[in-house]
Amino acid sequence: MLVELANGLSQKGYDVAVVMPPQGVIEYPLHVSVIRTKGQSITADEIPVSDVIVSNFYTLTPICEQASHAGKGIHVRISLCYEPVFLPDHEASFKSYHISKNLVVLSNWQQQLIKLNHGIEGSIVPVGVSGNFCNLGKRRSSKRLEVSGIVRIQEGGYSWHREQEYLIETFRALKEKYPRVIFNLISPPNEVISSPTLHQYHSNRSFQSLRPRDDMQLNRFLNKTDIFVSSSTYDTASLPGLEAMKCGAALATVYSGGNMDYCRHGENCLLSYRHENMLFEHVSTLIENAQLRQKLAIEGEKEASKWTWDRSVDLFEVAIKGFMNRR
Repeated sequence: MLVELANGLSQKGYDVAVVMPPQGVIEYPLHVSVIRTKGQSITADEIPVSDVIVSNFYTLTPICEQASHAGKGIHVRISLCYEPVFLPDHEASFKSYHISKNLVVLSNWQQQLIKLNHGIEGSIVPVGVSGNFCNLGKRRSSKRLEVSGIVRIQEGGYSWHREQEYLIETFRALKEKYPRVIFNLISPPNEVISSPTLHQYHSNRSFQSLRPRDDMQLNRFLNKTDIFVSSSTYDTASLPGLEAMKCGAALATVYSGGNMDYCRHGENCLLSYRHENMLFEHVSTLIENAQLRQKLAIEGEKEASKWTWDRSVDLFEVAIKGFMNRR
C-alpha cells in the first residue's frame, strides 16, 4: 500500500521520498526517491524537511513526531495495522497512538477501534486492488473445482491472526468429503523455503502447492480458483479476499473486522464468525450449489472493481490536505 500511495502521489506531481535503512528491501516497483540512512535504524536527523512526514509503524511514530517538532513538517501516521492487538510490545505500540492526532486508517472497523481506545478519529483511506488482477474468463464448468487459500510464514508470531491451522483443518476435512475437488495452498516461494511449518503444509499431498513469483502469476492462480477461502480473524483491511473477488472467485470468509467494508453475507460472499466454525459448511455449500457460487462470484467481482488504487491515492491526498489545513 505504501508503494502504491507513494507512486500515485508522485504521478500527481508531488515530490515524494522514502527513507529506509540500508538493509531495507524494496519488493515492489518504487518510482520515487529512496534515502538510505547511515545506520541500521532511522533517526529524526535523517528525515528531510518536508511538508508532510508519514510514519507507518509504531516504532517510527515517535521519530517522525520528533522530526516534526524540529520544524521538518507535519507528522501524519498511517496505521496499516492496529499493532497493540497482535504484536509483542503491547505497551509501546498502544501508547504510540497518543503521539499524533493526524491519523490515517484503512477501514471503518479500524477507525471505530482506535476511536474507542484513544479518542482519535482517523481518516479512512481504503486499500486498492492492482490492475494486475482481473477475471480472464477461463473457468470452464467441465473442469474439476478448485478451492484456494493463502498461507503465510508462521514463525515469528506475526500470523496467529490468520488462523491458518483452522484453514488447514477445514481443507483436510473437505478433501475427505470431496476427493475430486482440488485444494490449493498459495504462498510466496521464499516463505515456503524459510518456514518449516509452511514447508510441512505444502508437502501434504492432499493439497496442490502454488508458489507465485509475482502478482501476474498470482492472478493466473486466482483465475483457476472457483472458491477462495479466508480464515483470518483480524485484518484492518483484508486484501486477499478482494483480489480473489476481482479474479472472479466466490469468497467464503471469516469475519476479520476490516473485511466488512466489502463483504455482505449471502450477497457477494459467505461470511461467518470464527466461533461459529462455519467455514466447512460454507465451502461445502459453494461446492454443491453452482448457482449460488456463480451469483456470489459475479457480485463479488462487481464490488472488487470499486477498490482501485487511484481511489486510495485520491483519498490519501484529501486526508493530507485536511491535516495541513487544520494545523
